[in-house]
Amino acid sequence: MDVMTAVLTRRGDHRLLEPAPSDEEFAYLLRAAATAPDHDGLRPWRWILVRDEGRAALGRCFAEERPEPGPRRACGKAAPWRAPLLAALVFSPLPDDTGGAGSLPEWEQLAATSAMAGTLTLLLHARGFGSVWRSGGFTESERIGRLLGLGHGERLLGCLYIGTPQRSGPSRRRKPADVTDRISVFAPEPTAS
Repeated sequence: MDVMTAVLTRRGDHRLLEPAPSDEEFAYLLRAAATAPDHDGLRPWRWILVRDEGRAALGRCFAEERPEPGPRRACGKAAPWRAPLLAALVFSPLPDDTGGAGSLPEWEQLAATSAMAGTLTLLLHARGFGSVWRSGGFTESERIGRLLGLGHGERLLGCLYIGTPQRSGPSRRRKPADVTDRISVFAPEPTAS
């Protein structure tokens, strides 16, 4: 699949089944995704792969985050079972007071992390896998952070749910949006000689 086709046919797939990429295949795709623009390869991120019993533990933690009993708690417990693989993206910025390559502002490190994650979703799609990005209140949960082993200064950005899409036929090609109103050309005023 060429890059333009991958970009125009990728969708957030909400029904994901087995198979998901193996740990080895995920690492292979991540090596390629890590070539996204990243300011000298700082890689201010890491992924935590959650499968099987890990999904059960994460579901219990999601449910505990819901103070009220009932359907919302059950929904939280079931959430990690919506895909065979959850890849939790952890932002691990380098402090910008270290000098050298680590002196990049945190927002630039976050931009590099986002570029890598976007590239990974395209690579997964090109390989026939589906994915959907999930974020929300759970990313701020101390309980979930402890469960996943987040370190000091790290932040959970969200989870990429990954598997094989349950759909009939290929994804429809999106029509690119008209973005001409988002483009301008800089033309400085002539200066007197």
